[in-house]
Amino acid sequence: MDFVAIDVETANSARDSICQIGIARFANGIVVEEWKSYVNPSDYFDDRNVSIHGIKSSDVTESPTFADLAEQLHARLRDRVVVSHSSFDRVAIVRAAAKHNVTLPSCIWLDSSRVARRAWEAFQESGYGLKNVCTSIGYSFDHHDALEDAKAAGAVLIAAGKHTGLDLAGWLAKVVRPINEPAYSPGSTRESTARDGDHDGPLHGEVLVFTGALEIPRREAADMAAKAGCQVATVISKSTTLLVVGDQDLGRTGGEAKSSKHRKADELILKGQPIRILGESDFRALVHME
Repeated sequence: MDFVAIDVETANSARDSICQIGIARFANGIVVEEWKSYVNPSDYFDDRNVSIHGIKSSDVTESPTFADLAEQLHARLRDRVVVSHSSFDRVAIVRAAAKHNVTLPSCIWLDSSRVARRAWEAFQESGYGLKNVCTSIGYSFDHHDALEDAKAAGAVLIAAGKHTGLDLAGWLAKVVRPINEPAYSPGSTRESTARDGDHDGPLHGEVLVFTGALEIPRREAADMAAKAGCQVATVISKSTTLLVVGDQDLGRTGGEAKSSKHRKADELILKGQPIRILGESDFRALVHME
């Protein structure tokens, strides 16, 4: 159980807008080193994101950029197993590296949410968010602080190892094996963009809705989302967890040109519903990396 765990917070819905990074190094299942840094994302701060993590633009004015931290990341991640809870942090790191023209270190990524789904039957289909799993295993932490979340992801892996008897190598092998047969086969002739997600997909449990003008056909995007595990719905509801917006629509400011789905999602977010809003390019990067 020697690995590093990582988590990031972002300034807005763009995954490359990293404003905080936290890394914890584990040796024999124990935290032996902690590192955290604010990051100047060279981007705007969305009020929704600030309400989640509490980091404001003024907090990072004098902070290093992602490019400034490249050597730190290489030193801490190179040739290691890197644990994150879900794929969002990994995608953010990759997108930020591309944005800042930074070469990423070679490492092996391990998704602790996939570990949780396989370690405990109760989390196989749903409820495997970081906070919920940590509550179940009795681990307390300050959610949405990057270092705290990184240590929590590591704690999930440690607890899963103790529960199942699997070591790190065992989990690296197990997470790529199916849980259940997929409920939806890509290539279906159904005309609707509604899809059931692959039960073993890395994004299983997410309920996704598309809005705005996409570069690829909506049906093709729905197939990609379903293969990654998302249930694809056609309307925003209280079960929605992801809204994918056309990049051009997402880039508009002021909110006047937002679609009705986008406005509805904003309303639900203000009421406390944890909906993530992604641009199409971030969505495509997310599903293609799985």
